[in-house]
Amino acid sequence: MIAKLKGLLDETGTDWAVIDVQGVGYLVHCSSKTLAALGERGEACTVYTDLQVSENDMRLLGFAEAAERDWFRLLTQVQGVGSKVGLAILSALSTGELQQACAQGDAAMVARANGVGPKLAGRIVNELKEKAGALPGGGGGLTAAAPIAGSSSADAVSALENLGFKPAVAARAVALAQGELGDGASEGDLIRVALKRAAG
Repeated sequence: MIAKLKGLLDETGTDWAVIDVQGVGYLVHCSSKTLAALGERGEACTVYTDLQVSENDMRLLGFAEAAERDWFRLLTQVQGVGSKVGLAILSALSTGELQQACAQGDAAMVARANGVGPKLAGRIVNELKEKAGALPGGGGGLTAAAPIAGSSSADAVSALENLGFKPAVAARAVALAQGELGDGASEGDLIRVALKRAAG
């Protein structure tokens, strides 16, 4: 299975992109957030992919971050959520917001996505509430994975602890911030966003 593509951005549409990998163009369906992250036509880009095969269709889904792909796979396990709805949810919410919504049972937040009614949104948050804590992006009320020692996230957690936050609260807030800002976020940006999350 194709897990990742690294090449040049050849062309884009409303919900798709063509990635040129050494002369071979791969059509990948993407969320609006991923399309925005890919950059300009002709620029180098990397997408994490998921291949979906059905009786009459085969499509490659592309994601700017592995965390977004992981969430897509979780979402499409829920009855009533196909690839289009999964991408619509990831277009409307960041992985951090999605994790927070599932952890807190906030169906209204998920229902902001196109094609997601209150009933389906409720099913999504109920089914993914327990699984949400295992994925990157934090998880209100759930245990966040321990950050890697010496990383920006670990330093940010330490900074929040020094400000008086409990370790679990600090780790969860930083994980939410990381899900929102992405893996390359600086320590300063993580602390700024994490402080908002911890206080919220």
